Amino acid sequence: MPRWKALPEELDPQVAEFTGQLRRLVDRSGLSVAAVADSTGYSKTSWERYLNGRLLPPLRAVVALAETTGAHPSHLTTLWELAERAWSRAEMRQDVTMEAIRVAQARAALGEFETEPAEDKPSAKAAKSAKAAKDTKGAQPAQAAEPPRTAQLPQVPRGTELPSSADFPQWPALAEPSPVPAVAPAAPATPAAPAAPVHRRAPRRGRPVMFVVGAVGAVLVGVAAVLLLNLGAGPEKKAAAAPAAAPSEKPVLPAGVHCTGAGCVGKDPEKMGCGGPHAITPSRGVAGRAVIEVRYSKVCHTAWARISRAAQGDQATISAGGHSATAQAERDGDAYTPMVEVTGDPAKVAACETTVAGVKSCARPVPATSTGSAGEAPSG
Repeated sequence: MPRWKALPEELDPQVAEFTGQLRRLVDRSGLSVAAVADSTGYSKTSWERYLNGRLLPPLRAVVALAETTGAHPSHLTTLWELAERAWSRAEMRQDVTMEAIRVAQARAALGEFETEPAEDKPSAKAAKSAKAAKDTKGAQPAQAAEPPRTAQLPQVPRGTELPSSADFPQWPALAEPSPVPAVAPAAPATPAAPAAPVHRRAPRRGRPVMFVVGAVGAVLVGVAAVLLLNLGAGPEKKAAAAPAAAPSEKPVLPAGVHCTGAGCVGKDPEKMGCGGPHAITPSRGVAGRAVIEVRYSKVCHTAWARISRAAQGDQATISAGGHSATAQAERDGDAYTPMVEVTGDPAKVAACETTVAGVKSCARPVPATSTGSAGEAPSG
């Protein structure tokens, strides 16, 4: 029966590679899961989840496993960073999928409520149409019996001028019908009324069109003038704004500091001015008489490992952000490594001392002082 269960098929390849590396380290050491839990300080249940790919272990658990099995912590830390990014991407995709499922379920539920009233509407419409049909059948005989009340007006000839009332003397009688005339009309016998016809001309449609065209032309001229003024003043504004952006290109460093960030990688912290008052000690470890420390400079955004009171030949190693550096103690027992860039929490930077006999001891985070910062040290 194999010792390990098969990893889940949906597990990301980078997470699967990292989990397989953890399993190989445990197999190579000959330790059981319970022994690994006792050595690292994490429970047996947690390590079973880590080694079966159900949960990604924290960085401190990985460093503790490296110390227990004698593996190089920097290489294992690099694989953990890649697995951690892949794990975050998988969780994000799962959240998006679950959100899409919830949205689809909500739309389906709302669709069921909308279809129920829609089925009742045709019956109501059918009842209304049937009632309207009955009303129209009963009203058709009454409408047929009624005579037309008004006669049709004569069609107006199309032209540039409208006809006057004198051209059609029968219009007043047709436009204003009266059932019983109160007075007998005597005016139609005199033909003198058409002597002064009032001619009303149709409004000319050309004038509004010309007005609109003129207004649009004036607007276009104004827009063109504004654009020409902006083009003429544009280069001067850009030339005046260019010097304002120049100071943000390079950060201002304190006196004596000569680098920052990636520009400090692999360089001496004392020569670059990153040590001394600009450095603190976020992590420290003790192995016999020897002391291993992580020195971090907030100004330079870098860290380096320092050993003191060590035997000649002992090594100090630091790793962070995929970079690592090593230094070897001289006869006086002191040494420090070149710098590596730190972009996150300096307490997570791994620094270990390896003696000539092969014994390894790593630094642990130092508790914060009353001022809220890690322990200080007088030198670099």
